[in-house]
Amino acid sequence: MITTCLTLLFVLIGISIPVGAALGVVGLILDPLYSMLPLTRAMGELAWGSSNEFLLVAIPLFIMLGEILLRSGLAERMYNAMSLWLSWLPGGLMHANIGASTLFSATSGSSVATAATVGTVALPQIKKHNYNEPLFLGSLAAGGTLGILIPPSINLVIYGVLTNTSVPKLYLAGIIPGLLVALLFMLIIAVVCLIKPKWGGDKISSNWHARLVSLVHLVPPLGIFILVVGSIYAGVATPTEAAALGVFGALILAACTRRLTISMLLACFEGTMKSTAMIMLIVIGAAFMNFIMSGIGLTNALTNSITGLGVSPTTMLLILVVLYLALGCFMETLSMMITTIPIVAPVMIAMGFDPVWLGIVIIILVEVALITPPVGLNLFVVQSLRTSGSMNDVMIGSVPFVLILLGMVAILAIFPDLALWLPNLFG
Repeated sequence: MITTCLTLLFVLIGISIPVGAALGVVGLILDPLYSMLPLTRAMGELAWGSSNEFLLVAIPLFIMLGEILLRSGLAERMYNAMSLWLSWLPGGLMHANIGASTLFSATSGSSVATAATVGTVALPQIKKHNYNEPLFLGSLAAGGTLGILIPPSINLVIYGVLTNTSVPKLYLAGIIPGLLVALLFMLIIAVVCLIKPKWGGDKISSNWHARLVSLVHLVPPLGIFILVVGSIYAGVATPTEAAALGVFGALILAACTRRLTISMLLACFEGTMKSTAMIMLIVIGAAFMNFIMSGIGLTNALTNSITGLGVSPTTMLLILVVLYLALGCFMETLSMMITTIPIVAPVMIAMGFDPVWLGIVIIILVEVALITPPVGLNLFVVQSLRTSGSMNDVMIGSVPFVLILLGMVAILAIFPDLALWLPNLFG
């Protein structure tokens, strides 16, 4: 059964069938092959039940929040401010790529939106200031991954729904690792550019007056972050309600910059609808396939086979890393999470791993999948913004950042309190 399931899934994805549809088709094929009962008759109820979760309403709201910030021009002004503060470091504007991605991540909750937004503003700087193109592109792709780790994060919401884990605790757990990953990204850029000074581009001069004036452009994204995350921990709003507050705040900011127009809103609605439809199709398809897998005993068989190996928790963690690295080469991140977490999480938690800590580790491994070929989504996002050049440039430039993310998993394994300190402090 396991071989059949995996073969069907990889074949369907390999022939370019949308992931959400592929998951549903696998369920439809497995049912008559291995089930004595017509499990497919529960499809309608499963589709309704899996999409009728109040917490999932946060997903389109966070997507819309990112769309508004992008189309209102706030992201461009934020990047320019970051460039004034960080361009003196070895690597110049590549640090602004990471800094702007970190700040935008704290408002959008989406990796793709972060990479696309910062990339659109930053790409013209490569030739203008003579940067090493692969490393610059890699910093954009890697910076985008922070969108699913630093709260508010859509993927942390999905993990919370799938494992019945507190989303506010997951948000708290993501703050320190997210900021540490950003600092490590900047450190590797600085080290590489100290070794290869020409890769760091031309020196960009700025003065303290310009830096201090630019601070006004960093206030809006910080204000949105405080509004969204602060309202959750103040007990004023649930994550879904906080997302709605964030959208309201972004609309006010767009109105203040005179970018709030009917055409801009229609573009935001269209982008939100497209992304939400894709995500919900994956959620429904994965829920149906997981139901079929449970019904035919495949989930129990997988769980028993893994726990029956008698491996240590450390070995199990290494297996988890290898599993996500392998799947990340073939599956889109959200579908990978929804497909694997219902199987992986119970096994890991039963072996003594904290569910909040596990959520952060899985999100970091999913971040790796965003920048590993051949299906690394952020690689395609950054490449799509270019007018010329090979995808190999983006792939090569992402390698140092993949190593940083894998190193972060090791750091969390050795120092789990990096993720658990804030949840325990406020829990």
